[in-house]
Amino acid sequence: MATNYLHSIHHSLIKHHHHSESPPSTLSASLFLKPTNTKTSSITLSNSLLPSPTSNSSVTFSVSQTTSSTTPSTTSKSTSLDLLRELLSARNFREADDETRRLLIALAGEPAIKRGYVFFSEVQFISETDLKAIDELWREHSDNRFGYSVQKRIFEKVDKDFTNFFIKVGWMKKLDTEMEQFNYRSFPTEFIWELNDDTPEGHLPLTNALRGTRLLGNIFTHPAFDVVEEQESGDAVGDNKGNGALTELKDNTSSSTKKPLVQKAFKPDYSF
Repeated sequence: MATNYLHSIHHSLIKHHHHSESPPSTLSASLFLKPTNTKTSSITLSNSLLPSPTSNSSVTFSVSQTTSSTTPSTTSKSTSLDLLRELLSARNFREADDETRRLLIALAGEPAIKRGYVFFSEVQFISETDLKAIDELWREHSDNRFGYSVQKRIFEKVDKDFTNFFIKVGWMKKLDTEMEQFNYRSFPTEFIWELNDDTPEGHLPLTNALRGTRLLGNIFTHPAFDVVEEQESGDAVGDNKGNGALTELKDNTSSSTKKPLVQKAFKPDYSF
């Protein structure tokens, strides 16, 4: 029965082909999977459903591509400094710190964006111009007390010792114990989000040290901060005025034999 039915359809189509003066019709179909701003391409497939030797008809499908790529405008928007400028201008340092972290991730590249944080090896992908601009905004809105270049200067003052650096910028707090001990502050409640006389210089922006200090170290050695403002005259020079012997002794003392700033005992918990 099925064979007879197919024969009937076949003969009807042949008869229609011989007696109709209109050209062969073209079948078309569309897939309506159209996100905004998509490109449409056409795919032409040979019509092999009815194998007639005299038929040249074809089926045309209109396929909307579902893949999309990041446009330059989107990238530009995600790395704009406008929000950071606005937050710092309002002295909203808590949210400005979050925005700075987001910007570093966006500027470091697609892998960092997907991961949600920056590897120390990805700092090199952040342009000198962008990192300088972020630093300048922090310094501009903090009377030159916050910013990466400020932190680098402090880091070099303590002979690039991260523990002493953390104490100096207030990322570690002194414990109320008989022995002088320090512990890392808990994020975010124990950090200082206001700029006042008691706020340590270089306290912000924060850099997550959960995976170690190499990320912060690579920020400090970034070409954006090759030239750091020199220490103002009278800071240490005035203290040694007229005491050349003491100055010479300090200059000839290697960093390995210098006494630490304090006797420290702390738990290695990089919580921010």
